[in-house]
Amino acid sequence: MNSIRVVVAGLGAVSPLGLTADEMWAGLCAGKCGISKIQGFDCPEFPCKFAGQVPSYNILQLVPKSHRKAIKLMSRDIELAVIAANEALANSGLITKGIDPDKVNIDPTRTAINLGAGLISCDLVEIGPAVAASTTDGTFDIRKWGKLGMEQLTPLWLLKYLPNMLACHIGIIHDIQGPSNTITCAEASAHLAIGEATQIIARGDSDIALAGGAEAKVKPLVMLRQYFLKRAVTDNSISAELACRPFDIEAKGSVFGEGGGVLVLENLDHARKRSAKILAEIVGIGQSTSINPVCERLEPDGKGLKIAIQKAMAEAQIQPDNLSLIIPHGTAIPEDDLAEANAIQTALGRAATIVPAWPTKSMLTNTGAAGGALDIIAAVRAICNGLIPAAKNCDKKRPGCNLNILKEPRQADIKYVLCCSYTHGGQTAAVILKKFEN
Repeated sequence: MNSIRVVVAGLGAVSPLGLTADEMWAGLCAGKCGISKIQGFDCPEFPCKFAGQVPSYNILQLVPKSHRKAIKLMSRDIELAVIAANEALANSGLITKGIDPDKVNIDPTRTAINLGAGLISCDLVEIGPAVAASTTDGTFDIRKWGKLGMEQLTPLWLLKYLPNMLACHIGIIHDIQGPSNTITCAEASAHLAIGEATQIIARGDSDIALAGGAEAKVKPLVMLRQYFLKRAVTDNSISAELACRPFDIEAKGSVFGEGGGVLVLENLDHARKRSAKILAEIVGIGQSTSINPVCERLEPDGKGLKIAIQKAMAEAQIQPDNLSLIIPHGTAIPEDDLAEANAIQTALGRAATIVPAWPTKSMLTNTGAAGGALDIIAAVRAICNGLIPAAKNCDKKRPGCNLNILKEPRQADIKYVLCCSYTHGGQTAAVILKKFEN
């Protein structure tokens, strides 16, 4: 890393376990499952019945009055990002224009925002009539779409579904004027966004950065796609609490959900000058691209993920034995779990069988672009509390998976945590956090 040290100074999370980072952490410690039958849309004939859904909220209460007109242009993905960012800023002690315009204590031009986002799914009630008006004898007609279909949509309709609008709305609400970027690399998005935000601060281009990701995957089109790709759990005879089983021999696929996670990252000197509470330090970042020709699955040896982990370890200047905790991606898709285990075991050697591993998706579900941020927030809380919660639903590991998945919570002096993720598009990412020491 550059000589400028980058620390975590604030956390914000909205997840199937609650609307705050505290609620998420409490749920994880209690082994609470955020999975339930789908409520977000009517699905009597839908093959996937389970999802991770965020508790109800009133977005009107969570944005300044000056920005409430913009709510009609917010998709659910944007709302989740806004909620998480609000909490992260409040948790950090930073005051922006969106929090209190009379007491702003940041330089907006020295504040960045880097967020991961998914390919936001359109609401069927909005797009359905437009598509129906564009069909002839059941076949979509592009000419009718141009003449009739698009007339069914409001002029600003597209602004709800552009991935960069998550960062855009947060930037407008809080008057963030520094570097801004959106990364749309599926489940690796948040790790990559946090990595880039860290680099922006480390090279001196900003003092503060909001970083993380958000996505709402509980949408008919999204869920149907995961079903066709044979990634989703379709056994509806099991209970919701047992549906997602990362690295377990009985794993039958992933359960998809919605969430948002945002961290406040800060130049250490800047944080010290304002007497901020420093939660952890980011010391290693790794990423790679290595696509499997069979793109529906991760490559069996996990080559790309292995490279990302090795890069992050090298940048952190630590050895595998220095790690105190691993938070793997762990989707509960059997072939992918085994490939990820292979990658971790190859990258870390014998330490992979000793260092505790804590997969979280059995409780948080696969929240896409939010997942990496939620995992890093969980890692920070583990460091601060000196506690590794128990994994859920991994009763018997799949043969070939030799990770040390804890079945009971463990008190520990957690010094280094490795968090990693991958996509079926070949992108992989790894982030190493360190317990803060002066």
